[in-house]
Amino acid sequence: MPRGEPRVAASGEWRDERSGERLPAGEAHAWQPGANQTLCGLPLSRAGLHRFHHVVWPDVFPESGGAAERVRRVCRRCLAASGRRSARGWSRPWVRRSPRP
Repeated sequence: MPRGEPRVAASGEWRDERSGERLPAGEAHAWQPGANQTLCGLPLSRAGLHRFHHVVWPDVFPESGGAAERVRRVCRRCLAASGRRSARGWSRPWVRRSPRP
């Protein structure tokens, strides 16, 4: 699988009136350019997903202020596969604080 920041594949698209740019809508999935499936394993062509090479994965979350205006749902499996534990942000990995002897 190619390295780099995941891009967005979504079930719908819309055009921004100001810039004319295509943006994701509906259900958003994480996708690595060069792969034929999302990070959760959903095939792009069979699921009818639109690819957005210019939109990075963190831009689909509401707190980013990016391309999240019409995204209704973010795939939880893609969220986990991309390294995020929640849509609210990155979390530190689990660490045992006081192991038993």
